Amino acid sequence: MITLEKLIELPAFNRIVLAAGKEGVSRAVTGVNVTESLDWADFFRPNELIVTTGISMDGDPVKLLEMAKFALHRRAAGIVINTGPYIQEIPAAILDFADEHQFPVFQMPWECRVADFIKFTVRFLMTEQVEQTHAQQILNDLLFHPRMSHEQILNELSKLGFGEDADYGIIVCTKADEQQPDMLPFQQTIEEVFGNRYEQYLSSVYQDQIIYLVDRSKVRTPDIPFSKTAEKIQASILKRDMENLLVGMGNFYRQIPDIHKSYQEAKMVIQLAKRQAVPPICKYKEIGAYKIIMEVKDRKIIETFHDDMLENLYRYDELHETDYVHFLKIFLEEDGQTAKISRRAFIHRNTVLYKVKKIESILDVDLTRNFTKTNLLLAFMIEDILQ
Repeated sequence: MITLEKLIELPAFNRIVLAAGKEGVSRAVTGVNVTESLDWADFFRPNELIVTTGISMDGDPVKLLEMAKFALHRRAAGIVINTGPYIQEIPAAILDFADEHQFPVFQMPWECRVADFIKFTVRFLMTEQVEQTHAQQILNDLLFHPRMSHEQILNELSKLGFGEDADYGIIVCTKADEQQPDMLPFQQTIEEVFGNRYEQYLSSVYQDQIIYLVDRSKVRTPDIPFSKTAEKIQASILKRDMENLLVGMGNFYRQIPDIHKSYQEAKMVIQLAKRQAVPPICKYKEIGAYKIIMEVKDRKIIETFHDDMLENLYRYDELHETDYVHFLKIFLEEDGQTAKISRRAFIHRNTVLYKVKKIESILDVDLTRNFTKTNLLLAFMIEDILQ
């Protein structure tokens, strides 16, 4: 993803000032659009950088503010205001609006020709898009359609900034509802956070997944756990009223063939998160006993264990239209504490005690024994893996 932050680092940008909205410079930018009237605003496309001289606004600050608001509404990357005879200075209301909404507003002096600005911006975007397309292809080839030797891949990754000591890991982000939306807004939000953590990463969108290859040896904030980064991503998503996003990280590996393994591990974390089977996690190394279950080669063994522990309870619920399986999950998650179970299930404590006794009778177990509870938890974990 190409950001405004990359664009404003260009020497040609040295006379153009970021006047307000500096917190939004990590916004994606995919094009540039010149407009002089709000009547043309319907032609704004998401992630375009809007340029205006105000020639058709008669110096009216209200019209200029309306344009900025509409540009934000259309998810523009920002707006460049060419100050001069038509807009002598950027109104304070626009600067306040830009800071409040983290929407970048640039001031370009009249001596800078709009045509020149468009020329170098378009040229830069085209060059960057070619490079990013190549980087995405390398990542896609690495994970899905391996065509190059390990030596060739290492050479390509080296050209993209990954050193010989790189510690490779895959991060997968996807929507919780399993639909395939426009992933660009999510990618933009994620990379606003990633840019503060990783010096180097590759990204690609595959179906409903945004996939990142990162290098742990080049983390800018090594003292901050990745879980904090995931929390920041979630907070940014919620702040923008977007759908919930799940984040999964695989283990880190030094060898190229293991990168695909990291991808599979990241997907497993996502699968478990969708099942809400574990406390909020985002790293494969935190999934605990699930690793042991997944290493069992003979699936019949774990299927039989699951059925031995839970099949009678499932059958009873089906025949009598009860909810004892669901209740048992709550019982185990709350470690059998009656008061907590009562509050969570919205039932009287006496009903809790009755259901516990009923389950003990159906399964012929003693739910006061830790060994029994451990086995039942494992049975539910096996269910998460098998489904």
